[in-house]
Order: sequence, then structure tokens, then C-alpha cells
Amino acid sequence: MKTAPLLSMSASVTALSLALAAPAYAQQGNSASTEARIQSDDFHGPDDIVVTAPFVERLDILSGTSAISGEVLAEKTRAQLGDILTSLPGVSATSFSPGASRPVLRGYQGNRVAVLTDGIGNIDASNTSADHAVTIDTLTVERIEVLRGPAVLLFGGQAVGGAVNALDKRIPRSIPDEAIHIDALAGYGSAARDWSGGASIDMPITDRVIVHLDGSYRNSDDLRIGGYVLSPNLRAEVLDFAAEEASEGNLDEAAEATELANQSGRIANSAVTTWTAGAGIAFIDDSGNLGVSYSIYDTDYGIPARPGASHAHAAAETAEEAPVTIGLRQYRLDFRGAVNLGDGLFDKLRLRAGYADYTHTEFEGDEIGTIFNSQGIEARAEFVQNDRNGWRGASGVQYQTRDFEAIGAEAFVPPNKTRQYGLFTLQEYTKGNLDAEVALRFDTAELSANILGLTRSFNNVSAAFGLGYHIGDLKIGANISRTGRAPAVEELLSNGPHIATQAYEIGDPNLKSERAWNGELYARYDTPGTAFSATLYTNRFDNFIYEADTGKIEDDLPVFKYFQNDAKVWGVEFQASKRLASFGSSDLSVDGVADYTRAKISSGGGNAPRIPPLRLLGGIELTNAHFNLRGEVEYSDDQTKTATFETPTDGFTLVNASATWRPFGRDRNIALIASVNNIFDVTARRAASFTKDFVPLTGRDFRVTARLSF
Repeated sequence: MKTAPLLSMSASVTALSLALAAPAYAQQGNSASTEARIQSDDFHGPDDIVVTAPFVERLDILSGTSAISGEVLAEKTRAQLGDILTSLPGVSATSFSPGASRPVLRGYQGNRVAVLTDGIGNIDASNTSADHAVTIDTLTVERIEVLRGPAVLLFGGQAVGGAVNALDKRIPRSIPDEAIHIDALAGYGSAARDWSGGASIDMPITDRVIVHLDGSYRNSDDLRIGGYVLSPNLRAEVLDFAAEEASEGNLDEAAEATELANQSGRIANSAVTTWTAGAGIAFIDDSGNLGVSYSIYDTDYGIPARPGASHAHAAAETAEEAPVTIGLRQYRLDFRGAVNLGDGLFDKLRLRAGYADYTHTEFEGDEIGTIFNSQGIEARAEFVQNDRNGWRGASGVQYQTRDFEAIGAEAFVPPNKTRQYGLFTLQEYTKGNLDAEVALRFDTAELSANILGLTRSFNNVSAAFGLGYHIGDLKIGANISRTGRAPAVEELLSNGPHIATQAYEIGDPNLKSERAWNGELYARYDTPGTAFSATLYTNRFDNFIYEADTGKIEDDLPVFKYFQNDAKVWGVEFQASKRLASFGSSDLSVDGVADYTRAKISSGGGNAPRIPPLRLLGGIELTNAHFNLRGEVEYSDDQTKTATFETPTDGFTLVNASATWRPFGRDRNIALIASVNNIFDVTARRAASFTKDFVPLTGRDFRVTARLSF
């Protein structure tokens, strides 16, 4: 479903620290000192590894980066990207269903969070509606980074909340030493009877050419939960309705409503089946590299029914509502290249491009409801500068295009085309203990719907400036930016029932560009045994675009409409870790994460919709070369600061535990992982989710995972 809650990118040195107390699930890159003392848990990396978002790996970005990879990523891998990252500071998820969940950063989702594949957009439709799956294969991806700060302008002025960048090996980056290199991951989860497996093969065919193949498969049943399907408020409404029907003698209707209110155990129609396949080839030598890849992402998943909602389609007028499912397939072609330019002003020229053909079909039972077709291209070229007396940077151009059409009785958006062009530069300067960063970007966007005779053009200039100062192991700093975002087609042109979101959605063709002032203060302390990071951020929006429930009903569906007003957002993020003791080769560490976001619409607009509440997470971990043992507790507060017609969300506490065994130590690249999540089978719901009142989170879930590389 389309969303517009609130949402800020940077890339810096990031990697896991196994000896440091930094929590494995929440790596945070800060200063250059981090690079010298950390190592990655990625089996393929060298002892000291620096992996960052493409185009900015030379930059010591001021805002830092959170990331997961290796065994941590293997243990947390789920069907959708959003559900993998929720342990990181400032990150929640849309959790629309097990088959569709997108990251929420600092309360922002949809078009205010960029989801990237190897540095360019994912070219799917997940940003336009929360029921649309993210087309990233979580079983074969190697590393996922959450990026914030001024460097967001390298990827677009719209991502106020930040960006999530997934790195894979479909276009190889290096020639392996082995004749054939294989990576594999397999797992099982009890809550959804979830079987999954993925593998990749890299084969050098000459000393400069390498071929890559990968594939994955996942099959899960309806999701098991800890209690009732319906939230307490919604369940009470349904029981009141049942009592009213019974008092009027409508016993069949009363029995049906009572049965609905008492549903528990599993979420009906929440199963997911996904498969992927990919192939790539790359030429790599000292002068640069050139590579291409082709991939397919195919998924079928159910959309749990919203109680009380139906739709106007004729198939819905039968005695029993047909289940809604989505069949989605994306064909994607990618290109990446780099040319080393020597010792002059520029170090190298980087090129990156992708094309995707996307089809998304919404079914009502066996009958096709609506088909969404999208063809998109994104391309960028970037000159990366050589380091000159502490001065470094990157500048380039970016192009995006999308042709979109919806076919069917419930095509709530007319056929449309979007074209976007961008120019950008990011510059960083270091002098002694002082770091400075400046970013500038110009974007122009044209959105047209010929069937309506409508064309809208938007021009936006975005700029950012940051300062950081080192005091020993402590770094303090501030970032400020002015960003602009053109309205999305769905925000402008929606007008009709949407079967999958089970809502009647109405856009506003007169929306203006959304602009914001963004500020951030941070402090980071980083030593081999202790680390912490604290950030205070604020955003002040002009013409903030958001979608809210109007309280009206159209075609038996709740009406959600896009509005525009000024808005204020502020929040805090905190992360800390401490090594408590060492026992021979083993280390005992504790860690914690806290985050909070507050968002209000100006001029009496009230609270912004779907904002995550205060969240606290703490863990204790024992690690050595052969095993990791971890226990953690996550607390989420009640969310009562809700928008009009939005229901409150009850708080919850989850307890999780995991154990990782490396039978041959770290050098043999084999890991067996056992975990249990939500040990006490708590019923939990995310405040950021449109479907929270009838799609709770996973109940008690036992999982086993095997990861190997050779």
C-alpha cells in the first residue's frame, strides 16, 4: 500500500569487529581508527576489509554506516529485506505481510528511503506501495548497508531517511584463487515451516575473466503467531458487532464475526514462494574492469485480508471473499565498469547501469484482478578524485526512467511515464583533526499521463554541509542539508480501489515539490574495548506529502488520501558496546541500541501516521574462534501518538537467543547456526505497518542455518 510516513546516507569504513564489543548485528563505521582494528566476518574478505557503497569507498563519510554481513546476515535472512535489518539503530519495517516488507529509516518509508542494488535503484515498485515486494534476493546477497548523512546526495535528493544498499557478486569484483569458488546457504524456520536455500559459483576462465552463477529458492507456509490475529482494539470492535447481530437475531452473522475475532495460531493467506536465478561475467585487470549480469526474481505471496473490507470487483460479490495473492516477476540486466585514470585530478571513472522489466499481477482467487507492468532504466557515471593533500571527492550524472501501466478493473493509477536527471558532487577535506564535507545536487523530473493530458515538471536543488572533529578516540560533529523531492506518480494520480492494499486510494495532481531542512548532531567514541555512537536529528518540511485514512468509505473500502502540509520531525539514535572480560581466547561483551522518532504535521494536522515508538535493545555475547553465544531482549513502547483514524499500537518485549558453531574454526569457512526468536511467543505489531491490526509479527520461531564457502 502506498505510504508516506517519515523518513535521512553515508558510507564509511564498515566491518564487523569480533574482538571489539560492537554488536555483531549492528556494525557502525565511524572514524579511520576503526579500519585498523576491525576484521570482517565475510569469508571472502581479507583480514582487514573496507567495503562500502559503490562510488564512495574512498570517503570517510561523516555520518557513519550500519551494516550486516557474513554469519549475522545468514542468521537474520528472511523472505524480505525489511525484516532483516530491524536490529540496526533507527531501522524498522513496513511488515505488510511476510512476502512484502520494506525498510523504515528514522520513521520514513516509501519514496523517502532509497533501496539500492550495488549503488543504483532496485528498479521495482516497492517504493510505491507497501504491498509490493522488494526484488532483492536475500539468500545470495553478501552485505547490506544502511547509509545516512550528506552522502545521500550521491544517490538522490529524495532519500531524507537514508538508503539501504545491498551488495551481491553477480558482477564479480575480483578473481578468486580457486578454480571454482562456491558459497552456499540453507535454512529452516519453524514458525512458517520456511525452507530456503541459495548458492553461487564463481569460475575464472582466464586470469582476467570470471563467470558467476547463482540461484535460490524459498517456500514458506502461513505464518504462525503467538496469539490472536486481530489487535485488541479491532477484536473488541468485531466482538461488539457480533453481540449486536446476535441481539437482532442474526445468528449466522454473529457466529461468523465471533469466529473472525477468535482467529489465532496462524495468519491465513500469508505463505510465500520465491525463486531467483542470476548469471554474470566480468573482465578485470590493472586498467579497470567491465562486467554484465542478468537475473530473474520470481515470487508469489498472499495478502492477508483486512477484516470488514471488501472491494467493488465483481469477483468480490460472491458469498465468500476470494483470497488475494500477488504474482511478481522481474527480469533485470546490469552493467558495471571502471577505468583507472592514473595520478591526475581523477583516479577513475565509474559506470553503473541497470534495466528491469517488472510485472506484478494481483489475483482474486484464480481470477486476475489487476496487472502492473513497469520498464525502468537507471544509469550513472561518476568521476572519483585522487586524494590531494586531504581533499577527495566524487562527481557525476544520473538518469532514471520508468514506463508504468496498470491493466484491469481496479487499475487505480493511469498509464504514466517518469523521467529524471541528476547532477551531483560530494567533496571531503581533512586537515589535522578536522573533517569537512560538502555535497550539492540538482534534479529535474518530468511525470506525464497522456490519457489524462497531464504533465508535471519539477526542479530541485539539494545541498549538504558537515563538520567533524576528533578529540582522541572521540569524534563529534554536525551535518545540515536542504533537500528536495518531486512527488511520485502514485501520490499525484492515484484514484480508485486497490485490491491488494484493500483501500480506495486518492492522489492529488496539484502536489508541489516537498522540501526539507535537515540537521544532525553526533558523537562517537571508538576504542578496542568500548564504543558508542549517539545522534540527534531533526527535519523541517515544507509541503510534506503524506497518506492518511480519511474515515470515509468508497466501494466498501476505507479511503486513503494524499495530503500536503508542513511537518516537523526529530529523533535520537544511540548504540553502545563494551567488552566486559576475556577468558583465554573468548570475549564476553554487552551491547545496546535505542532509538526514538517524533513527527507532527503542522497547522493542526496532528501526528504523522505510522511512526515507530521508542525502542530499546540489549544483548550479551560470548565469542571465540569456534562459537558465538548470544542472548538479547528488545523492548518496543506503546505508540499512542497516532494520526487521525490510526489505531494505537501496544508495546511488546521480545527475547531472542542464538548459537553459532564453526567446527573447523574461522579458517575453514563452515558455520552452523541455531536460533530461537520470540522465545516467549509474544504477540507483537509494528507501528509502521499499514496491516498491524491484522498481521502481527512472527511468534516463537526455531531456526537452523548452515553457511559454507570453499
